[in-house]
Amino acid sequence: MIDFFLEAYKDKPTLDIILEAIVFVFGILSVYYAKKENILVYPTGIIATVITVYLLYKAGYFADMTLNIYFSIMSVYGWINWSRMKENDYVIKISRTNRKQKAIGVLLFFLTIVVTYFVYHLFGKEIKPENYIDIFTSGLFFTGMWYMAMKKIENWTLWIIADIIAVPLYAYRDLGMLALQYVIFTILAILAYIEWRKILNSRQQIKSE
Repeated sequence: MIDFFLEAYKDKPTLDIILEAIVFVFGILSVYYAKKENILVYPTGIIATVITVYLLYKAGYFADMTLNIYFSIMSVYGWINWSRMKENDYVIKISRTNRKQKAIGVLLFFLTIVVTYFVYHLFGKEIKPENYIDIFTSGLFFTGMWYMAMKKIENWTLWIIADIIAVPLYAYRDLGMLALQYVIFTILAILAYIEWRKILNSRQQIKSE
């Protein structure tokens, strides 16, 4: 197992290894803060996604690169949205999606798949079998990020599914550190879903009393 991770970085530039390590740390911090419903999810996430855009561009994984550009933009929106206050209380609270938001989520999922598919063609890259998996997970991550910005608990369901798929995908691409990161992401996302559900159920009980 150790050899698997070391072998992938044997011929990599030192700068890329350092940058990937920074992404590893700040990516995990971002998910941890999201789990805690802490606004620091966004500044830590922005650092991770901006660096990831550069690394994925170098590696030629343009669907993932496009997704991380979106993550960076969406993180700014989420940061602003989570920060909104009214009468000394935060406006956005953990909740479930309604029918309209579910429909928009489905639309975003398929729209992302179409856009990322054309991104490959835009850069003149051959779409290999693993790239279709990449395109599919992009749709899940894209929609999950939008739900996260609105504190919808369903974001964690999408993250969990996409993270599980991403682990073998990054391992296959010899991005061992990112594969390990997504293993940790999966565990944190499961714990976050449980924690957010407890918070949501607690608030619903208070309202019903």
